Amino acid sequence: MKLFSKLLIFTLLISACNNSQQVVYQSNGKVNYQLTPEDEALLDSIQQKSFLYFLNERHPVWDVVKDRASEWAPSSIAATGFGIPSLAVGVERGWITREEAVKNTLSILSFYVNSSQSADTNAAGYKGFYYHFHRMSTGTREWRCELSSVDTGLLMMGIIFARNYYNTDNPDEQQIRELAKFLLDRIEWNFMEMPDTGKFAHTISMGWYPETGLHNMGWKGYNEALFLYILAAGLGMENIERSYNAWLKSYDWNTYYKDYPHAAFPPLFGHQFSHIFIDFRGLADPYMHKKGIDYFENSRRATYAQRQYAMDNPHGWVGYDSLCWGITASDGPTELYNSDGKTFYGYAGRGASNPNLNYFDDGTIAPYAALSSLPFAPEIVLPTVKSMIDRNGSRIWGKYGFYDAFNNTVNWVNDDFIGIAQGPTLLMIENFRTGLVWEYVMIDPVIQRGLNTLGFKYF
Repeated sequence: MKLFSKLLIFTLLISACNNSQQVVYQSNGKVNYQLTPEDEALLDSIQQKSFLYFLNERHPVWDVVKDRASEWAPSSIAATGFGIPSLAVGVERGWITREEAVKNTLSILSFYVNSSQSADTNAAGYKGFYYHFHRMSTGTREWRCELSSVDTGLLMMGIIFARNYYNTDNPDEQQIRELAKFLLDRIEWNFMEMPDTGKFAHTISMGWYPETGLHNMGWKGYNEALFLYILAAGLGMENIERSYNAWLKSYDWNTYYKDYPHAAFPPLFGHQFSHIFIDFRGLADPYMHKKGIDYFENSRRATYAQRQYAMDNPHGWVGYDSLCWGITASDGPTELYNSDGKTFYGYAGRGASNPNLNYFDDGTIAPYAALSSLPFAPEIVLPTVKSMIDRNGSRIWGKYGFYDAFNNTVNWVNDDFIGIAQGPTLLMIENFRTGLVWEYVMIDPVIQRGLNTLGFKYF
C-alpha cells in the first residue's frame, strides 16, 4: 500500500513539473509525539471499542451506519462517511480482514449508487446529494430532513479514502474505485449555490428541501465546512473562488486569549472534522497566510482556548478545570433538569471559545471533543482523557468506549453512542498514531485540484 502512495505522489510531482503554478500536497504522516506503553494501551482500548460501533451499528444488508446506537435510529450519511475509513483502521489493526472491509465498503457504495435520486419527498437523494438521514427499513429520506451538503461531503470524503486505500487489481476493489468515481462525478454542485443577494450570497447552501427549496443559510466560515469548499473546488463547482471568498469574509479572528489568537468557532468539532481527512500541517489559504499560521495550528489554538475557558469556568459548572473540558455538539440533560436559574439543553451545538463567545454551555462535556483534538495537542489531551476516566470510571464508559456526554453539575450521563462522535474519535487517534486517513486522502486528484484552485500553499 505504501508503494502505491509513493507512486501516485511521484506521478503528481511529474505533473506539477509541467505546470509550475501547481502545488503538490502530501501527508506528513503520524504526529511526532512519544507515547508511553500506558498511553498506547489506553489508545488501543479506545480505538477498538469505537471500531465496534461501526462493526455492529449498521444495516444488515446495505452496511450503512446508524446515526446512533439506539434501536430506533436511522442511518446517517455522515456517520457512514466516517465508517468507511474506520473499516480500514480495523484492517490495519487486525480486527477484521481486508476481504471483510472490501465487502462492507462495496455494499455501502452499491447502496448509494442504486438508491433513488429524484425531487420526490421520499427519495434517498437528489442531484447527487443525499438526505442527512435514511430509514433503516426503506433506505429513503427519514423525517423531513434536509438534502445535506456538508453531510454528503463527509460521505464523499470517506469514499475518496476508499478509492485510494482499496488499490489492488482484485475485481471487488476495482469496483469500489468505479463506484466511487460515479458517486463523486454525479454531484451537481451549482445546485447548492446560494442566490447572489443577502448575507449568504454565493456560499454553498446548508441544504435543500423538496417542500421549500434551498435552506435559508449558507456555509460561511469558520466552521466544519472548510473541507466542503475544497471538495467542491476539486469536483469542478463553477465560480468556486467566488464562493470561497464569500466563506472567508465572515471569519472571526478572535484574540480574547492573547496566547491563542485564532479563527474562532466555539464547538470543537468545527476544528476537527475537516482535519480528519486533510492534513493541514504547514498549509494555509491566503487568509491564513496573512495571519501567519496554518489551519492545523489554528485548531491547536482553538483546543487550548477551550481548555482555558474551562479553567476560567465563567458559569461555575461542576468539574470544569484544566483536566475536564470538551464542549461540542452532543446530547444534554434537557430542560427536565432546569433549576435554580440554570438552563440545560438537549442535543445542541455546544461550544466555547472564550467567556464572550460560547454556545449552549450548560456544563455538558463530550469526551470525543478532547479525543478528536489529539493530533493538535496530545500534551493536554492525554492527561485530560486519563483524568476523565479516573474521576468518572465506568459511569461514562460502555460497550463502544466513552458515552456521548456527561454533566457533573446535575449528575447526568447520556449512555448512548453517536456515529459522528465515534468516527472522529477513532480516526483522529489513528491519524495521530499512523497518519492513515491523511495518507490516502491527500493523494487524491480531487483534493489536489481543490487545494490548488483555492490557493492553498505551504509556508
